Amino acid sequence: MPVYPSLTRALAEALVGALWFIEGSENEQMDPDDAVKVLEGVAHLFSQLSTDQRQELIDLVRAMAEAEPDPARREFLEGFPEGFGLVEDAS
Repeated sequence: MPVYPSLTRALAEALVGALWFIEGSENEQMDPDDAVKVLEGVAHLFSQLSTDQRQELIDLVRAMAEAEPDPARREFLEGFPEGFGLVEDAS
C-alpha cells in the first residue's frame, strides 16, 4: 500500500517540507537572500496555477495541516495558502 494516496499528494508533501526547512533555516544554514529568492520563486510559480490547481493545492495543504501533530508545522501549514499567495490575504 502506498504511503501517499496520489503522486500529487507526495509532491505537495515534498515541496512543503522543503519550504518548511527553508523558512525555518538560520542564516548559518542558508543565505537569507537565497532563501527569499526560493520562497518568492515558489510563490510566483503558484501565481501561474489555474484556479482549479490552486484549489487542489489548498485542499491538500489543509488536509496535511489537519493531520499534522507538530504544532509549529501545523501553524506553518495553516498559513501556507495565504503566505504563498494561493488565496488573498485576510487582512
